[in-house]
Amino acid sequence: MALSATVRPPSRVAIAIHISRERIALAALLVGTAALYLWNLGVSGWANEYYSAAAQAGASSWTAFLYGSSDAANSITVDKPPASLWLMDLSVRVFGLSSFSILLPQALIGVATVWVLYATVRRRFPAGPALLAGGIVAVTPVAALIFRFNNPDALLVLLLTLATYFTLRGVQTGALRWVLLAGAMVGVGFLTKQLQAFLVLPVLAGVYLWAAPLKFGKRMLHALAALGAVLLAAGWWVAIVELVPAHLRPYVGGSQHNDFLEVTFGYNGFGRLSGHELGHALMKPSGGIDRLLIGANGPQSAWLLLTALVLFVVTLALYRRAPRTSARRATVVLLGATVAIQFVAFSFMAGIFHSYYTVALVPGIAGIVAIGAWELWRRRAHWQARVLLAAITAGSTVWAYVLLSVWSTWMPWLRPTVPLSGLVGALLIAAPLRSRGMQVAAASIALAGVLVGPLAYSVQTASIAHTGSNVSAGPSLVAFGRGTEHPLVQVHPYAALGVDADNYTWVAATINSPAAAQFQLDLLHPVMAIGGFRGTDPSPTLAAFQADVAAHRIHWFIPGAGSGPVVTSIVDWVEASFTKQTVGGVKVYDLTAVPAVAPAG
Repeated sequence: MALSATVRPPSRVAIAIHISRERIALAALLVGTAALYLWNLGVSGWANEYYSAAAQAGASSWTAFLYGSSDAANSITVDKPPASLWLMDLSVRVFGLSSFSILLPQALIGVATVWVLYATVRRRFPAGPALLAGGIVAVTPVAALIFRFNNPDALLVLLLTLATYFTLRGVQTGALRWVLLAGAMVGVGFLTKQLQAFLVLPVLAGVYLWAAPLKFGKRMLHALAALGAVLLAAGWWVAIVELVPAHLRPYVGGSQHNDFLEVTFGYNGFGRLSGHELGHALMKPSGGIDRLLIGANGPQSAWLLLTALVLFVVTLALYRRAPRTSARRATVVLLGATVAIQFVAFSFMAGIFHSYYTVALVPGIAGIVAIGAWELWRRRAHWQARVLLAAITAGSTVWAYVLLSVWSTWMPWLRPTVPLSGLVGALLIAAPLRSRGMQVAAASIALAGVLVGPLAYSVQTASIAHTGSNVSAGPSLVAFGRGTEHPLVQVHPYAALGVDADNYTWVAATINSPAAAQFQLDLLHPVMAIGGFRGTDPSPTLAAFQADVAAHRIHWFIPGAGSGPVVTSIVDWVEASFTKQTVGGVKVYDLTAVPAVAPAG
C-alpha cells in the first residue's frame, strides 16, 4: 500500500512557537520523571544490602573503591565490576551514608536515560515521538523499579542508550569521534555488568557498517577503532586486576580461582546462558519464547513489547525504499534489533534469570513504539494507516488488560477502564476525523488506554519498599512478600558487637556476602564475607583465616549459610576451637579468646 505523507513547510514563527512548546514539554517530562523516581526514595532502606555495604566500603577506602570490595578491609570483591558502585561511593562520600545517598545516583541515571532517548529520537524525528519515547521509559514499571534501586542495571541501561545515541550520530555524520564514544560507553558498560553490555555490539557495529555515509573501507576502519575504544574503556581496570599480585588486592568474588576473567566468561557470562558454572549451584528457570510475557514477568516490561515488534516490522516496510544512509531507518533498525537480540537472550538463557533484567529492553521498546506510531499517525489521511494504527492500539489495550489480570484484585476498576479507553481511542483513530481538536482527542484517549496501566504499576512500585537481590515491580511485591507497605526503619540491633571495633581489621567474619553486608551496615565497620556471595568461593583459605585470627585481626565469627569446601573447613575449625556465646542477641564465637585447638601450621 502507498502511504506517502505530504508535509507543508512551517513558517519561522510556527517553528519558534513549536521550539518553545517543546522545551516546556521536555522540562515537564524530565521534572515528572524526577518526581516519580525521587519521591519517597528512602522507602527501600538499604535496598540491595550487598551493594549498599560495598558502597559504604568504597566510601571509606579508595582501595575498596577501585576494586569494588565488599568491605573496607578488602577481603573480597562483589561479583560484578565496580562501575555502578563508583557512583554510589562518591554519593556516600559527599552526602554521608544513607538510603537516599545510595539510591540517588540511580534516580538521576533514570532521568538521564529518558533525556538521552528523547535526544536520540529527536535527531531525526519531530518532538512528538521523541517526547513519547521518553515518557514510555519513565512509566514502564521495571524502569520505575530499577531507577530507584541499587543494582548495576540502571547504569548499564544509560550507558547502552548513550552508545545508541553516539552510534546514530556517527551514522548521520560519518565522524569518527562519535563511534569512539559509542565504543567507550560499551566498554564502561562492561565494567558495569560484564558480557551483558556486549549483547548489543553486533547491532551497533552492523548498523554503522551498513548506514554510515562513507566508503566501506573507511566504515570498517571506524568500526575497528570503536572496538579499540571498547577494549580501552574496559581493559584498563581488567588489566589492573589481572596484573596486580593476588596478595596485594582483594579476592575476586564469584570466581573459584581468584580470576576476574573466569567470572567474566563463566558465572557472569556463558554460565548465565548455559546454566552451568563451576562452584555455583545456579537456578534452572524454565525459558521459552513466552518467558517475558507470562506470569510475573509480563507486567515488568511487556506492556508494549508486542506492540514494538509489530511496529518494528511495519516501520521497516514503510522505509523499504529509503537509501542506505537513511538515518531514520538506521534509528529504527538499531532500536528494534537491540530489543530483538536481548529478547531472545533473556527468553532462552538457562542460567540465573531475574525479571528486572528486562529493563534493558525498555529504551528500545519505547523508541520503536513512538516512532512507529508517529509514522502511521502522520499518514492518517490514508485509510490503511488509520485502520492499522487503530488495530495496533486496540491490541495494545487488550494486552494491557491481560497483564492487569495477573493481579486482578489490585485496583479492579482499572481492568475495564483500560480496554474501554483504548478501544474508544482506536475507533476514533480509524474514523476520518477532519477536526484538529477531534484528532488530538482521539490520540489522547488512545494513549491513556495504552499507558495508564504501566503508569499505575509504576506509581505502586514507587510507593513500597524493595529489598534483597530479586525484586519485581508492581503489585507482585505485596502478593509474593517481596515488599512492604511501610518504610524501612534503619536500626542497629547488633551494636554490642561493635564495641572496640577500631582495634580490629574486621569487626566480624560471617558466611556469604549478603549476611556480611547486613552486619556491616549495622556496625559500620568491615565484616569479612567468607565464601563470597553464595558462600561457595574459596576465600579466604583456612590457613589465611587462621593467620588473621592469630594476629587478632578478626573479633567475632558469626555462623551463616555456605557450602564450599574451604568455607566448611573454616566453620569446622571455629566450632572445634572456640565456644559459642550470645552477644547482642546474636550467636557468635569470640576469636580473640584462647583457642582450644592450636592453629595449623
